[in-house]
Amino acid sequence: MKVIFATGNMGKMREIRAIMSDTDAEVLSMKEADVYTDVVEDGSTFMENAFIKARAVAKLVKQKGITAAVVADDSGLVDDALGGEPGIYSSRYLGEYTPYKIKNAKIIERLEGVEDEKRTARFVCAMAVVFPDGREDCYEATYEGRIGYEEKGPNGFGYDPIFYLPDRGVSSAELDPDEKNRISHRGKALEGIKEILIKHEA
Repeated sequence: MKVIFATGNMGKMREIRAIMSDTDAEVLSMKEADVYTDVVEDGSTFMENAFIKARAVAKLVKQKGITAAVVADDSGLVDDALGGEPGIYSSRYLGEYTPYKIKNAKIIERLEGVEDEKRTARFVCAMAVVFPDGREDCYEATYEGRIGYEEKGPNGFGYDPIFYLPDRGVSSAELDPDEKNRISHRGKALEGIKEILIKHEA
């Protein structure tokens, strides 16, 4: 089984490979599959964007004569006190190429004075898969927490350093990578997609 993940994010690919390591799937990024495209994700939900990306990449993969399932995800941070921001614009918040240190600082600044219990937030990950025969499926998962008061932790990437887990007393970036893969939005969505891939292959 060959699976191409529609991403160029190496942080995501590390997590994906760790979670898929107990399968016999050949897991490739778009770059490794020599597939290049800049997809306009203009959907109104995470799932719509995941399908837009998966279908666009699957079309290119088919044109190149590659037989592979294509998986795409759209994920982001949903902050309740900010009315759901940055949401589907998480990667483009304050500009697509703005460092996450600046993005994280801005979110903390905007939440100044907001008490603990109102700093609730979640990561959402929607994953869509398009199979070589045209069949499609999807899975969505969430990861609940709060926005912290400062960046903490050397692990993870993106908004992980400001995403605080009250039940564990640490930020997402302070978790051991294996533990994060078990409980995170992407980890849970990948487990769901992995089961879908295995059933389809069977």
